[in-house]
Amino acid sequence: MLYIVPTPVGNLEDITLRALRVLKEADLILAEDTRTSRVLLNHYDIHNQLESYHKYNEHGKLESVANRLRGGETVALISDAGTPGISDPGFLIVRECVRLGIDVQCLPGATAVIPALVASGIPCDRFVFEGFLPQKKGRISRIAALSEETRTMAFYESPYRIVKALTQLAEVMGTDRHVAVCREISKIHEECVRGTLAEAIAHFTAHEPRGEFVIVLAGKPEK
Repeated sequence: MLYIVPTPVGNLEDITLRALRVLKEADLILAEDTRTSRVLLNHYDIHNQLESYHKYNEHGKLESVANRLRGGETVALISDAGTPGISDPGFLIVRECVRLGIDVQCLPGATAVIPALVASGIPCDRFVFEGFLPQKKGRISRIAALSEETRTMAFYESPYRIVKALTQLAEVMGTDRHVAVCREISKIHEECVRGTLAEAIAHFTAHEPRGEFVIVLAGKPEK
């Protein structure tokens, strides 16, 4: 069995009892960054075999992990924070297990996008998750393709590109489009800046952006 196990995006208490049990029982834990994951595992006194599994080695790891699963072992996949496969490695190993007929279970749990959506004050009954915008090539065209989107949109962004992203969104969507910019979700310095794109740009221009961000942008009003 391959278990996809969400891990806390901030507060270490944001993990389920089932997730802890699976991690304690797994023959192998695959982690995006073993140093980061070791902090969580040590906190809960979990010392199972731990190996790295990230975007630079996931292709090379597929066969060996699949062989262990076919041999009857239990493997748990975790990322640095949140749910693997959501803007993190995970899709390839899940696809390979499905192809080989190996059981896959994804545990419900932490992710940054849902708390940001619910706390945004922007309608979240229908939304589209865009993950990270392209860093360079295709960035503007991707935003332009969303210009007619009527559903609420959610993006991940880094502190180094948050002002750039908000500015580019404003250039296409208009400076008066409503937005909620949430950072450091579930951490000590959690913050949610709500208002127009113009107001959000002004805020993060005046205050140095820090932490990981979720942008929740209102869709284009329907006629």
